[in-house]
Amino acid sequence: MNRSPEPSDCQTATQSSRHPDSDLSDTHRISKSQSSRAMTIIGLGSLATIIGAVLFTSERNGPGSQSLSAPTPVGSISAASGCVATETMPGGDNFYVPNAPLVENLGSGLVVQGTVREAGTCEPVSNAPIQIWLNTVRGGEGDPSNRGSVLTDENGFYRLETSPVVSQFGQPHVHIAYDDGAHRSLFLRSVMESEDVSSFTVDFVLEPVNE
Repeated sequence: MNRSPEPSDCQTATQSSRHPDSDLSDTHRISKSQSSRAMTIIGLGSLATIIGAVLFTSERNGPGSQSLSAPTPVGSISAASGCVATETMPGGDNFYVPNAPLVENLGSGLVVQGTVREAGTCEPVSNAPIQIWLNTVRGGEGDPSNRGSVLTDENGFYRLETSPVVSQFGQPHVHIAYDDGAHRSLFLRSVMESEDVSSFTVDFVLEPVNE
């Protein structure tokens, strides 16, 4: 008498009839799915990193900020740069008045200083009149009390103490000029990191006038 297969026998027969390749396919699909999820997570992480970097850069280099690759103030040039002539800055000659008188100081609280060299030779430029003017609590950039000249020493060094600068257009800055004829005129509008600094160094290089 024939006996119908028991349910357990059918289940066993069905399971044993699966081809080994089907298990490999399932494993491959699972592995591929896991890899896709991992790649998605990595991609989202990279995108978040890029967005964060862009926002950080935008905040640092937005309107009124400085775009600096180093803590050296804008307008400052080291002699190690090859003594290439410094270029006049946009707005550097705003409120410029020729032949500002020599002064001992323009107040106290901020020291503006630097070294002046000659392009090509890197030799210090001595006895050169350097004019400085700025906006302070005493008045604007056009106020005579905020303007004066000093002479460089034998090492090309100049120094002038002034009242603390007050920001204009969101940027604390100092105007520095050379216009004596022996070298090409130069007008700088050097931006400071903040109003709170007590010393601001601006080195620059003058281009000789060809005879």
